[in-house]
Amino acid sequence: MRKFAVTLLILFLTQAMFAQAVYTLKTEVLIFSFETNSGKILSLSKDVNDKYLIYRFGTRARVEFEYPDKSRDSWKNFKYSYYFRGGGKANDGMDLNYLAFENKGYKYIIYDTYSAMTGKTDTGLRIINLKTSEVSTITAKSKKGSLINFRNSRFIKIDQQLYD
Repeated sequence: MRKFAVTLLILFLTQAMFAQAVYTLKTEVLIFSFETNSGKILSLSKDVNDKYLIYRFGTRARVEFEYPDKSRDSWKNFKYSYYFRGGGKANDGMDLNYLAFENKGYKYIIYDTYSAMTGKTDTGLRIINLKTSEVSTITAKSKKGSLINFRNSRFIKIDQQLYD
């Protein structure tokens, strides 16, 4: 019975890892991914040679939205912003990370934030209608990877805009 439980756990974990990486091509490296409560997957991947950065969103069966095209200029379509304050709970430590881009009248903000005061991490996607200012939020159920690596990227523009 124990062997069966271990085998089942390994199969479940393997399937969960595959589900989040399903939108990363063999010529790409997954940077960040999360699955939503509704089973949709968001992924950020880059070409293994840093030729492009690409955002994908959809179901396991179908990519519903991919942005932008796979060109070296794709990096210029994204802006990364962050704020870090250490010191733990005593100093209200936090680590705020955002990757934003605009497309067809909407601003997309991928966020991954941590607060030492609450010990809570929040991850998801905000979509802002730039005409009406209406905001839709999609929260993550599970995540893989990190936005923090953009802090040292020579390809992406660092922005000062914080979204919380």
